[in-house]
Amino acid sequence: MEAAFAEYLDEFTRRDWETLDPDAVTDPVRIAVVGLGWFAREWALPGIERSAYTEATVVTDVDADAVDAVAAERDVTGVTPEAFRSGAVADKYDAVYIATPNATHLEYVEAAADQGKAVLCEKPLEVTPERARRLVAACRDADVPLMVGYRMQTDPAVRRLRDLLDAGVAGDIVHVHATMSQTMLGELGSDTDQWRLDPQLSGGCAVMDLGVYPLNTTRFVLGADPVRVSGRTRSEHEAFADIDEHASFRLAFPGDVDAFCTVSQNAQHASRLEVTGTEARLILDPAFYEREDRGFAVVRDGTRVDVDFEQVHQIEAEFAYFGHHLLAGEPFHADGEHALTDMEALAGVYESAETGDPVDLGGD
Repeated sequence: MEAAFAEYLDEFTRRDWETLDPDAVTDPVRIAVVGLGWFAREWALPGIERSAYTEATVVTDVDADAVDAVAAERDVTGVTPEAFRSGAVADKYDAVYIATPNATHLEYVEAAADQGKAVLCEKPLEVTPERARRLVAACRDADVPLMVGYRMQTDPAVRRLRDLLDAGVAGDIVHVHATMSQTMLGELGSDTDQWRLDPQLSGGCAVMDLGVYPLNTTRFVLGADPVRVSGRTRSEHEAFADIDEHASFRLAFPGDVDAFCTVSQNAQHASRLEVTGTEARLILDPAFYEREDRGFAVVRDGTRVDVDFEQVHQIEAEFAYFGHHLLAGEPFHADGEHALTDMEALAGVYESAETGDPVDLGGD
């Protein structure tokens, strides 16, 4: 096991998916960015720029002032959403990145698919499983590739954790604990008139916005899908009167492995994933936020080893993967069908919270 441990920690940040030479890329994938909220402006656009495989060429948003500001700042073409949907400047981009409120993903994906453009859509895919299925079908019917923005899957720390689990370093997996919380109205601004607090636009708050991280990351590192889910939600602060402020849920995986997850939009900042096996515990802490360095530790026989590794820009890694696979003609792992499993599980959490009963899923 020690040899396996050393092997998978050697060159910790290696890109095990990379087959092209980034220095040889002369024509990167041109991307239209749809939605210019804080994440797109502070993280996605810089990530696209840092990646050797991508470049931003077009931006759009319902906020015309944001479009003008970003277009001037980054020397890209700014258009209205109507112009984007019509394909007026479709010759200026090869792919579309969608970072709008959840309930608007479908319309923009359909427009991109109609234009024959590859799509990178933020998660969760939509507000309901039904709308998410329509989104996936739009890309399938148009024969355009669809990747979903699970940035954790291209983070080297998460990939090395999965490698170690696959190598048996933890022994038989017993259970997983994951948590993600923030003071949303403090860390992301104090404005309560925002889409994350509108169930029609978001589909939910703590579960949809945060719960998707421990859910999908656990699926990825275990290489399995949950077969049953149960959940509980509650809200106390007046800003969350119509939506879930806190949530906890249990995911039952094949082999009697349970994942216990807690998320909150109004609690002290936390971000942790811990996988416990018969031989070791593997820990990511911090785990999920793009704006903090990841921590990686292995605890075995009473000894804890904290791995010191070079941090990567999570969003640059995600866009590099997206652009690389388009240029190489390779399929994405985090595709639409993969994301539909999350949509069913998230819906199951809400259903269970309402009925008090567990919800069976398709699973493996």
